[in-house]
Amino acid sequence: MTGTRTEPANPRRSSSDAASHHLALMLTLTFVTGLVDAGGFLGLDRVFVGNMTGNVVILGMGAAGAEELPVLGPAIALATFVFGAGVAGLSLRSAASGWSRRLTAVGTASVLMVAATAVLTALAPTDPGVVTLSAALTACAMGIQAALARKVGVADVTTVVVTSTITVWATDMFARPRRTTILNRRLAAIVSILLGALVGALLSTVALWLVFAIAAGIGAVVVAMGHRSAVSRVRGAL
Repeated sequence: MTGTRTEPANPRRSSSDAASHHLALMLTLTFVTGLVDAGGFLGLDRVFVGNMTGNVVILGMGAAGAEELPVLGPAIALATFVFGAGVAGLSLRSAASGWSRRLTAVGTASVLMVAATAVLTALAPTDPGVVTLSAALTACAMGIQAALARKVGVADVTTVVVTSTITVWATDMFARPRRTTILNRRLAAIVSILLGALVGALLSTVALWLVFAIAAGIGAVVVAMGHRSAVSRVRGAL
Protein backbone atom coordinates (compact mmCIF):
# COMPACT_ATOMS: atom_id res chain seq x y z
CA MET A 1 0.00 0.00 0.00
CA THR A 2 1.43 3.32 -1.05
CA GLY A 3 1.21 6.14 1.50
CA THR A 4 0.37 9.68 0.52
CA ARG A 5 3.35 11.99 0.66
CA THR A 6 2.81 15.28 2.45
CA GLU A 7 4.60 18.23 0.96
CA PRO A 8 6.72 20.09 3.51
CA ALA A 9 5.49 23.54 4.39
CA ASN A 10 7.19 26.35 2.55
CA PRO A 11 8.64 28.66 5.25
CA ARG A 12 8.76 31.58 2.86
CA ARG A 13 5.12 31.20 1.91
CA SER A 14 4.07 30.79 5.55
CA SER A 15 5.94 33.97 6.47
CA SER A 16 4.32 35.85 3.59
CA ASP A 17 0.85 34.64 4.60
CA ALA A 18 1.43 35.72 8.21
CA ALA A 19 2.63 39.15 7.08
CA SER A 20 -0.46 39.63 4.88
CA HIS A 21 -2.71 38.52 7.74
CA HIS A 22 -1.07 40.93 10.17
CA LEU A 23 -1.34 43.76 7.64
CA ALA A 24 -5.07 43.17 7.24
CA LEU A 25 -5.55 43.18 11.02
CA MET A 26 -3.57 46.40 11.50
CA LEU A 27 -5.42 48.17 8.68
CA THR A 28 -8.67 47.18 10.36
CA LEU A 29 -7.47 48.68 13.63
CA THR A 30 -6.49 51.83 11.72
CA PHE A 31 -10.12 52.03 10.57
CA VAL A 32 -11.16 51.68 14.23
CA THR A 33 -8.93 54.64 15.14
CA GLY A 34 -10.68 56.83 12.58
CA LEU A 35 -14.01 55.64 13.93
CA VAL A 36 -13.35 56.49 17.59
CA ASP A 37 -11.49 59.71 16.78
CA ALA A 38 -14.56 60.97 14.95
CA GLY A 39 -16.74 59.93 17.89
CA GLY A 40 -14.36 61.56 20.36
CA PHE A 41 -14.06 64.84 18.51
CA LEU A 42 -17.77 65.18 17.72
CA GLY A 43 -19.24 63.70 20.89
CA LEU A 44 -16.62 63.95 23.65
CA ASP A 45 -15.99 67.69 23.67
CA ARG A 46 -13.56 67.84 20.74
CA VAL A 47 -11.06 65.35 22.08
CA PHE A 48 -8.95 63.12 19.84
CA VAL A 49 -8.72 59.74 21.52
CA GLY A 50 -6.26 58.23 19.03
CA ASN A 51 -4.51 61.10 17.27
CA MET A 52 -2.36 62.65 19.98
CA THR A 53 -0.90 65.25 17.60
CA GLY A 54 -4.35 66.81 17.38
CA ASN A 55 -4.67 66.82 21.17
CA VAL A 56 -1.31 68.50 21.66
CA VAL A 57 -2.26 71.25 19.20
CA ILE A 58 -5.71 71.76 20.77
CA LEU A 59 -4.15 71.74 24.24
CA GLY A 60 -1.64 74.41 23.23
CA MET A 61 -4.28 76.66 21.69
CA GLY A 62 -6.65 76.11 24.60
CA ALA A 63 -3.92 76.95 27.11
CA ALA A 64 -3.29 80.18 25.21
CA GLY A 65 -6.92 81.13 25.76
CA ALA A 66 -8.29 80.39 22.29
CA GLU A 67 -12.05 80.73 22.41
CA GLU A 68 -14.12 77.64 23.23
CA LEU A 69 -11.22 75.19 22.96
CA PRO A 70 -11.05 72.55 25.72
CA VAL A 71 -7.99 71.99 27.87
CA LEU A 72 -8.99 69.37 30.43
CA GLY A 73 -10.26 66.78 27.93
CA PRO A 74 -7.21 66.76 25.64
CA ALA A 75 -4.87 66.78 28.66
CA ILE A 76 -6.59 63.76 30.22
CA ALA A 77 -6.72 61.94 26.88
CA LEU A 78 -3.02 62.57 26.32
CA ALA A 79 -2.14 61.33 29.81
CA THR A 80 -4.26 58.18 29.59
CA PHE A 81 -2.97 57.38 26.09
CA VAL A 82 0.59 57.55 27.41
CA PHE A 83 -0.39 55.43 30.40
CA GLY A 84 -2.05 52.77 28.23
CA ALA A 85 0.84 52.64 25.78
CA GLY A 86 3.38 52.51 28.61
CA VAL A 87 1.71 49.71 30.56
CA ALA A 88 1.05 47.69 27.40
CA GLY A 89 4.61 48.22 26.20
CA LEU A 90 5.95 47.02 29.54
CA SER A 91 3.79 43.90 29.50
CA LEU A 92 4.79 43.11 25.90
CA ARG A 93 8.48 43.82 26.35
CA SER A 94 9.52 40.16 26.46
CA ALA A 95 6.83 38.90 24.07
CA ALA A 96 7.87 37.51 20.69
CA SER A 97 7.35 39.62 17.57
CA GLY A 98 4.13 39.01 15.69
CA TRP A 99 0.87 37.99 17.36
CA SER A 100 1.09 36.07 20.63
CA ARG A 101 -1.21 35.11 23.47
CA ARG A 102 0.06 38.06 25.44
CA LEU A 103 -1.07 40.35 22.62
CA THR A 104 -4.48 38.70 22.83
CA ALA A 105 -4.72 39.63 26.52
CA VAL A 106 -3.60 43.21 25.88
CA GLY A 107 -5.93 43.57 22.90
CA THR A 108 -8.84 42.24 24.94
CA ALA A 109 -8.22 44.91 27.58
CA SER A 110 -8.36 47.58 24.87
CA VAL A 111 -11.62 46.20 23.49
CA LEU A 112 -13.22 46.11 26.95
CA MET A 113 -12.34 49.78 27.52
CA VAL A 114 -13.98 50.82 24.26
CA ALA A 115 -17.00 48.65 25.11
CA ALA A 116 -17.24 50.39 28.49
CA THR A 117 -17.26 53.72 26.66
CA ALA A 118 -20.16 52.48 24.55
CA VAL A 119 -22.12 51.64 27.70
CA LEU A 120 -21.32 54.96 29.38
CA THR A 121 -22.27 57.06 26.36
CA ALA A 122 -25.49 55.08 25.96
CA LEU A 123 -26.49 55.80 29.56
CA ALA A 124 -25.48 59.48 29.85
CA PRO A 125 -23.99 60.85 26.62
CA THR A 126 -24.05 64.50 27.68
CA ASP A 127 -23.01 64.22 31.33
CA PRO A 128 -19.67 66.08 31.74
CA GLY A 129 -18.22 63.42 34.01
CA VAL A 130 -19.19 60.64 31.61
CA VAL A 131 -17.74 62.58 28.67
CA THR A 132 -14.39 62.97 30.46
CA LEU A 133 -14.30 59.35 31.65
CA SER A 134 -15.25 58.09 28.18
CA ALA A 135 -12.46 60.11 26.56
CA ALA A 136 -9.98 58.80 29.15
CA LEU A 137 -11.00 55.16 28.67
CA THR A 138 -10.92 55.29 24.88
CA ALA A 139 -7.60 57.16 24.76
CA CYS A 140 -6.10 54.56 27.09
CA ALA A 141 -7.45 51.84 24.79
CA MET A 142 -5.87 53.52 21.77
CA GLY A 143 -2.55 53.75 23.60
CA ILE A 144 -2.74 50.01 24.22
CA GLN A 145 -3.63 49.47 20.56
CA ALA A 146 -0.62 51.50 19.44
CA ALA A 147 1.70 49.40 21.62
CA LEU A 148 0.10 46.24 20.26
CA ALA A 149 0.59 47.40 16.66
CA ARG A 150 4.22 48.20 17.37
CA LYS A 151 4.78 44.67 18.66
CA VAL A 152 3.05 43.10 15.65
CA GLY A 153 5.51 45.11 13.61
CA VAL A 154 3.79 45.91 10.31
CA ALA A 155 5.96 48.63 8.77
CA ASP A 156 4.26 52.00 8.16
CA VAL A 157 1.01 50.91 9.86
CA THR A 158 1.00 52.18 13.45
CA THR A 159 -2.86 52.22 13.49
CA VAL A 160 -2.94 55.64 15.22
CA VAL A 161 -0.64 57.95 13.22
CA VAL A 162 -0.80 58.74 9.51
CA THR A 163 1.23 61.97 9.23
CA SER A 164 4.51 60.07 8.94
CA THR A 165 2.84 57.52 6.67
CA ILE A 166 1.63 60.28 4.34
CA THR A 167 5.11 61.83 4.32
CA VAL A 168 6.88 58.59 3.42
CA TRP A 169 4.19 57.63 0.91
CA ALA A 170 4.42 61.00 -0.87
CA THR A 171 8.23 60.89 -0.87
CA ASP A 172 8.47 57.35 -2.22
CA MET A 173 5.69 57.91 -4.75
CA PHE A 174 8.03 60.26 -6.63
CA ALA A 175 11.43 58.87 -5.62
CA ARG A 176 10.63 55.14 -5.83
CA PRO A 177 7.46 54.77 -7.93
CA ARG A 178 8.13 51.09 -8.70
CA ARG A 179 7.75 49.99 -5.08
CA THR A 180 4.02 49.53 -5.61
CA THR A 181 3.47 47.01 -2.79
CA ILE A 182 4.84 49.33 -0.11
CA LEU A 183 3.14 52.38 -1.64
CA ASN A 184 -0.20 50.56 -1.70
CA ARG A 185 0.20 49.50 1.94
CA ARG A 186 0.82 53.07 3.03
CA LEU A 187 -2.06 54.36 0.96
CA ALA A 188 -4.30 51.68 2.46
CA ALA A 189 -3.45 52.92 5.97
CA ILE A 190 -4.34 56.50 5.00
CA VAL A 191 -7.61 55.45 3.37
CA SER A 192 -8.50 53.21 6.33
CA ILE A 193 -8.36 56.01 8.89
CA LEU A 194 -10.20 58.33 6.48
CA LEU A 195 -13.02 55.84 5.98
CA GLY A 196 -13.16 55.20 9.72
CA ALA A 197 -13.58 58.91 10.40
CA LEU A 198 -16.28 59.14 7.73
CA VAL A 199 -18.25 56.23 9.16
CA GLY A 200 -17.73 57.51 12.71
CA ALA A 201 -19.07 60.94 11.81
CA LEU A 202 -22.14 59.43 10.16
CA LEU A 203 -22.81 57.13 13.11
CA SER A 204 -22.45 60.05 15.53
CA THR A 205 -25.50 61.66 13.96
CA VAL A 206 -27.48 58.54 14.90
CA ALA A 207 -26.10 57.75 18.37
CA LEU A 208 -22.69 58.31 19.92
CA TRP A 209 -22.68 54.98 21.75
CA LEU A 210 -23.08 53.22 18.41
CA VAL A 211 -19.66 54.50 17.29
CA PHE A 212 -17.91 52.90 20.25
CA ALA A 213 -20.03 49.74 20.20
CA ILE A 214 -19.11 49.07 16.58
CA ALA A 215 -15.46 49.95 17.26
CA ALA A 216 -15.41 47.47 20.16
CA GLY A 217 -17.05 44.81 17.99
CA ILE A 218 -14.51 45.24 15.20
CA GLY A 219 -11.68 45.25 17.72
CA ALA A 220 -12.96 42.00 19.23
CA VAL A 221 -12.97 40.35 15.80
CA VAL A 222 -9.38 41.51 15.18
CA VAL A 223 -8.21 40.13 18.53
CA ALA A 224 -9.99 36.82 17.90
CA MET A 225 -8.44 36.47 14.45
CA GLY A 226 -5.01 37.42 15.75
CA HIS A 227 -5.29 34.86 18.54
CA ARG A 228 -6.42 32.20 16.10
CA SER A 229 -3.41 32.85 13.87
CA ALA A 230 -1.07 32.59 16.87
CA VAL A 231 -2.59 29.27 17.95
CA SER A 232 -2.39 27.92 14.38
CA ARG A 233 1.26 28.97 14.15
CA VAL A 234 2.12 27.17 17.39
CA ARG A 235 0.31 24.00 16.28
CA GLY A 236 2.04 24.13 12.90
CA ALA A 237 5.42 24.26 14.60
CA LEU A 238 4.73 21.07 16.59
